[in-house]
Amino acid sequence: MRRLFPVTDQTAADDRGEWSLDDLADAYAYPETGGPWLRANMVSTLDGAAQHEGRSQPISCESDMRIFGTLRGLADVVIAGAETVRLEGYRPARAREAFAARREAAGQGPAPAVAVVSGSLDLDFSLPLFVSPLVPTLVLTGAGAPPDRIAAARKAGAEVVIAGEGSRVDPARAVRELAGRGHRRLLTEGGPRLLGQFVATGVLDELCLTIAPLLTAGDAQRISGGPSVTVPERFCLASLLEEAGFLFSRYRRSGESAE
Repeated sequence: MRRLFPVTDQTAADDRGEWSLDDLADAYAYPETGGPWLRANMVSTLDGAAQHEGRSQPISCESDMRIFGTLRGLADVVIAGAETVRLEGYRPARAREAFAARREAAGQGPAPAVAVVSGSLDLDFSLPLFVSPLVPTLVLTGAGAPPDRIAAARKAGAEVVIAGEGSRVDPARAVRELAGRGHRRLLTEGGPRLLGQFVATGVLDELCLTIAPLLTAGDAQRISGGPSVTVPERFCLASLLEEAGFLFSRYRRSGESAE
């Protein structure tokens, strides 16, 4: 197990000291598969809560946010459900100097696009996420979405992507549609309902899960919700970091190389 920061027990500490953003970017680099790679980033307490009082921030920590920023810095597109966008107050992804050279070398733009999944398009299109992003925001919806809401999204400057029939977004089709637009490095930040759909459809390739050393009780959602899969799918541990009792794990679909 490698440690993200020095610890008081020097016999167990990694002698590299604090990990730089370059260290983290190397550790979390996307594999060169040729096709799309869907990664999820979530946080959970010891007793399985993905949120506290409706938000993930109270169960996160500074190191978790560094990894959060690194994963965004590596992604082509960040996918989030409409409810998560509303609850977490999503804003446009920003360009970060620390990742500029790496993104340019990979043929990426200055910042990842944000893709919002919504069947009803019940979204406030006057928010900065839609009207003033560095990279145009995408809205993934179904063919049966209300025409007036599609028009409102486009008027605000968002790119509407039809990725399903009726009012439902098909997770597998969403991945294909994004890949067809050049977005191969995919990152979803949930929420639990959206992650559950990706899991149930079998298109999730990797899970980056922070386990917080907290107990919250209550009835908060798990990191993944919705219908269960018929047969649980096996994922393998690719890496594990620790700092101040927080575990930063990375699991990949069984059979996928960690490099």
